[in-house]
Parts: sequence; structure tokens; C-alpha cells
Amino acid sequence: MLLFVLRDIPPVDAVEEPGGIIVSYGKKGVPVSVEFLSASKKGLVENGNVSIILQTKSA
Repeated sequence: MLLFVLRDIPPVDAVEEPGGIIVSYGKKGVPVSVEFLSASKKGLVENGNVSIILQTKSA
């Protein structure tokens, strides 16, 4: 599993998308997290070898 937490608020709803992707939403309907099921089996990550680069764009 690969989990991206987008906001530090509790989820109140979740939708499973095709391909084993689960998007969780907060009270106001904004995405809170995105979960990729079976990420290593799908080649998204390798066990013990994860590198993360985060970029933000200012408005």
C-alpha cells in the first residue's frame, strides 16, 4: 500500500476508484488522502526503496 496524506484532518467519506485507488474526503468535501492498494505489486514502489520528492507551487 502507498498512502499520500494531503491534509491533517479526519476523513469522513471515501471512494474507491478503479485500479485499487481509494480517495478519502473530509467534512467539507476536500480530498484528505489517496491510497494505492497493492502498490508494490503494480510496480509503483519497491520494497525498501522509496524516494519522495515534494514540490509546492505558490499562487
